[in-house]
Amino acid sequence: MMVFEQQRAAAAHIMVVGCGALGNEVLKNLVLLGVGHIVAVDFDVVEIGNLSRSVLFSQKDAEDHRRKVDVVAERLKAMNPDVEVKTICGDVAYDVGLGLIRRMDVVIGCVDSRWARYCINRLCMRAGIPWVDGGIEELEGTARVFVPGKNCYACNLGPEGLKELRRRMPCQGIILKHEEAGSVPTTSITASVIGAVQAQEAMKIVSEVRGRESAEVRDWTSLCGKMFYYDGQHLTTKLLDFQAYDDDCAVHERWEPVRQSMVTTDTSVADSLEMICQILAVQQAFISLENDCFVDYVVERRDDRRTDVMCPGRAVEHHVEQDETLRGIPNSGLYQHEYREIGRSFPYQELTLGALGIPDGDVLHVVGDEKDYYVEMDYELKS
Repeated sequence: MMVFEQQRAAAAHIMVVGCGALGNEVLKNLVLLGVGHIVAVDFDVVEIGNLSRSVLFSQKDAEDHRRKVDVVAERLKAMNPDVEVKTICGDVAYDVGLGLIRRMDVVIGCVDSRWARYCINRLCMRAGIPWVDGGIEELEGTARVFVPGKNCYACNLGPEGLKELRRRMPCQGIILKHEEAGSVPTTSITASVIGAVQAQEAMKIVSEVRGRESAEVRDWTSLCGKMFYYDGQHLTTKLLDFQAYDDDCAVHERWEPVRQSMVTTDTSVADSLEMICQILAVQQAFISLENDCFVDYVVERRDDRRTDVMCPGRAVEHHVEQDETLRGIPNSGLYQHEYREIGRSFPYQELTLGALGIPDGDVLHVVGDEKDYYVEMDYELKS
């Protein structure tokens, strides 16, 4: 009998967040292992700096500034035409719907910041889905597994980690830092080692999830509550205890039960609220914008001049830079008028949920008649 049964691998649904050096290795491994359904998430394009450690990218991809998710989908299909590869070109913090996470067997994080890891962890905790984390730098790498109810990334951060949570240095920033020092940010070898461990841990989870029907559980060690540490410089590996799960952690909130709906990102606020009230059999309801806010205008503090922006909070800075009258004004010089709850008093009822920044297939946190509900939006993620 094979260690990872082909039938279970073919039926598996795995999301990979981050398509850089580590993501390339993980995606390649998953396809070679016969995984049948993959979702790749990344917001970046291929750059020359990626080529020395990313097996799926070419120089032509970098010259054409192709989106990483498009390239990996194309290369994975070339390796195995039967694999279903769906892509999201976006940020895991805002652009990945919780409804999609709920349909995964496991999520694999190949990201480069604590904030991105925190966001993956938050989504997986809400959905009750395990995830595998990996990190690489120079000749060192780590891999960990987080399972709701057993191990939590946020709980493992500690006070200092929480302080630095929003600090973000993307791969290109790390590359520049090392180039200035005359070194390299990481190697393809380190990515290969950690990517292999991540894929292996993910397949263990798939085997356990898919094996529940036959009540078959294999005798193997999981990285849940542990950290695999690889030191390529000294040719050593360690397996360290890495487990924390604080019952009072707000990130552990499980969003259930989930009600199904026909609401989509193209549905207007007015129609969405009406449909939700019918589904929940409530008189009044409002949608809580959990991950971002909606901003209708900003005001320049100096002269109280108002400028309409009508965009999610994450897009305000870009909008300001594109506006000739606002360009160059620091954020501290602007007052932002925002909404975090969307109900019948919201003045822009004709706007769609997509315009508010809600992603496809998200699960809406709805408060109806002073009770909490979770409503999943209808969607079809295209290949």
